[in-house]
Amino acid sequence: MTATTVPPTPTPAAAARQAEAFPRLTAAQIARIEPHGRRREVQPGEVLGEPGEPVTRIFVVVSGRLDLVRPPRWVGEEVPSFTEGMFTGERSILAGGRFLARIQASTPCEVIEVLRADLLTLIQTDSELSDIFLRAFILRRLQLIDQGFGDVLLLGSNHCQGSLHIREFLTRNGHPYKFVDLDTDADSQAMLDQFQVKAGDIPVVICRGTLVLRNPTIQQVADCLGLNPTIDRTAVCDLVVIGAGPAGLGAAVYAASEGLNVVMIEGNAPGGQAGTSSRIENYLGFPLGISGQELAGRAYDQAQKFGAKILIARKVARLDCSTKPYRVQCSEATGDPLLTRAIIIASGVEYRRLAVENLSRFEGAGVYYAATRMEAQLCADEEIAIVGGANSAGQAAVFLAETAKRVHVLIRSDGLAQTMSRYLISRIEAHSRIELHTRTEIVGLEGNGHLERVAWRSGRSGAAETHDIRHVFTMTGAEPSTKWLAGCLALDAKGFIKTGPALTADELVAANWPLRRGPHLLETSLPGVFAVGDVRSGSTKRVASAVGEGSIAVATVHQVLAE
Repeated sequence: MTATTVPPTPTPAAAARQAEAFPRLTAAQIARIEPHGRRREVQPGEVLGEPGEPVTRIFVVVSGRLDLVRPPRWVGEEVPSFTEGMFTGERSILAGGRFLARIQASTPCEVIEVLRADLLTLIQTDSELSDIFLRAFILRRLQLIDQGFGDVLLLGSNHCQGSLHIREFLTRNGHPYKFVDLDTDADSQAMLDQFQVKAGDIPVVICRGTLVLRNPTIQQVADCLGLNPTIDRTAVCDLVVIGAGPAGLGAAVYAASEGLNVVMIEGNAPGGQAGTSSRIENYLGFPLGISGQELAGRAYDQAQKFGAKILIARKVARLDCSTKPYRVQCSEATGDPLLTRAIIIASGVEYRRLAVENLSRFEGAGVYYAATRMEAQLCADEEIAIVGGANSAGQAAVFLAETAKRVHVLIRSDGLAQTMSRYLISRIEAHSRIELHTRTEIVGLEGNGHLERVAWRSGRSGAAETHDIRHVFTMTGAEPSTKWLAGCLALDAKGFIKTGPALTADELVAANWPLRRGPHLLETSLPGVFAVGDVRSGSTKRVASAVGEGSIAVATVHQVLAE
């Protein structure tokens, strides 16, 4: 006799979380929503949303039932239905993204249809409904990520640079996807044949089961998924924020919440370098710590809640500083520039590359610039090396030591006291699987396709030692992301942007400063253009100070716009 499998009874905490993800509105709450939408009838079988279509509205069910239609590749939890008092939608509605599944009526229904713009107005004006909607949207997205359900199928390899790059992009942007490792998946050949994929095509991204992208760029993936809202390039923005690290996100949240028309441009994913941190413990208000990705995700949702438009996987190629309004040209081959009255530059910094000749061969295939859970899975039970002595390196060492066999921390100085917070130093010293190597630097990388061995030298005259290490995390130094400015602003000797009192009279004369007043505290050598966070000369390299600078800059933007 075959035994019947009984689903486990959910714990009270899990049941409460599910109730928050799929709440049932009261009659009074529905009455407050109705003026923001329109009541309509829906017939059985009528489709209200197809995968890939823009999410321009949600539906509040007054009577009847709406279902999510289970795609063939979705395995896991029961597919939810929406009955009386429930509402459709998930996180993609905030950014104007696309449906991840079909929504279809299974019975005669009466619904209230609420357009995205009206929903954002409701969220901004009704605090109780704001909490209900936002919590549900975010929790639903987290469930989709946990179940590996989305509109993306990624065919690749853990030993492929491009595969890791795309996985990092999708993960950091909180987009659900399914990854098929072609090296280990038994059914991978059938998938390759189905989509006519060749070895040179890897990695392959399949959008919505139909569109096949072979070895795509991050921009192509973002366009396929519809991650970016449409921007009216003929209208003049109040503010363009360049970079979505903590400083840029702070600026976008404060500016949008104060009614400014804000567009943010980010080259990869929200969070900047802080977004790659596994755990930030010294940020005010988070005594248990918070991952950089989670902190960035919350700020990203918060900025969109207030109406900021955020462009992802778009890099700024040029700033035309010769006329007003200013023109910000993105890196896509076509498209008019963004017109804006003010600019906040928060483009941050990049980790310096190791001075090893064949480094590029192993970037993404053994050499990494982030230490998230995805990278931790790749190097579980192995020896790894971390290069760097600042807080980011310390956080990575403590985090990766949870799963790695041994963690070697390599620094060029005599110790960590001058560059790392005391609490991290104490944890490194106390951890049995972390070994600190002072006055040490990597001099060689070896491997066939993937990193296999690392050579490092201790002391200038010491002999090089070779170690069987397949994973190196480099988090050393910082180079400002300012090359795209092409002489438009005054920079210091290291390429960081000078602001306020740091600008000399000669620099202002050379920049043709046109005003009788001097530059404001965070204002650059160009009026109405500000620099905040790590990219600013003399900034304090901490998340809290970056967020603070973003908010301070917005206060000054109001003054400049009023001039």
